[in-house]
Amino acid sequence: MGTTKEILVVDDDTKILKAVGEALRQEGFRVQTAVDGDTALTLCRNARPDLMILDVGLPGLDGFEVCGRLRMSGSQVPVLILSARGEETDKLVGFRLGADDYLTKPFSVGELIMRVRAILRRTAPAAPAEPADRVVSGNLEMDKSTHRVTVDGRPVELTPREFKMLWLMATHPGHVFSRETLMERFWPDENGADQSSVTVYIRRLREKIEKNPSDPDHLKTVWGIGYKFEP
Repeated sequence: MGTTKEILVVDDDTKILKAVGEALRQEGFRVQTAVDGDTALTLCRNARPDLMILDVGLPGLDGFEVCGRLRMSGSQVPVLILSARGEETDKLVGFRLGADDYLTKPFSVGELIMRVRAILRRTAPAAPAEPADRVVSGNLEMDKSTHRVTVDGRPVELTPREFKMLWLMATHPGHVFSRETLMERFWPDENGADQSSVTVYIRRLREKIEKNPSDPDHLKTVWGIGYKFEP
């Protein structure tokens, strides 16, 4: 499912926390845990997990109240509610408060994993629309069909990899691409490549398309993260 997803598991039963946490880690997820509602809200606010597995019967704030407060705060983190109560009214309460799914205890770990993956698929961002074959951004023009690039009307020679990297960034202006993402996309199977390869290619692109490579107009560095294209 792409980059590793982080799951927050909230339950005051330490045996369930351990069993669910181990099962999720075996499936490749990162896991955080909490045993009460206040801690869950703090972790959700600070760590921003990709999904929360939330027990209803918590001490203090119960799971329904935690879910309600999350939604009132504007958080869209997907929530899978766990409850020993399987009555329809309890399920309706959970869904009305903004839960994405509801699983009654006792449950099988296999079903829990299946539901987690289904929720993550449903809530994943939609893939961006396929861009047009031509990009015009200020003094830069790119034509995908001919692999032609011009700056101020002057042809610029790019290698195939340079063109693909610039095209990706130019068709997603403002989006920050981490060095890890660029590495995985453009050097997927090259053992000798590392993140310094990304730095080298960005420098080459700046030298070819920027008026002042040391103070670029288009290929901007986002310190500590990666790079983005500014139109």
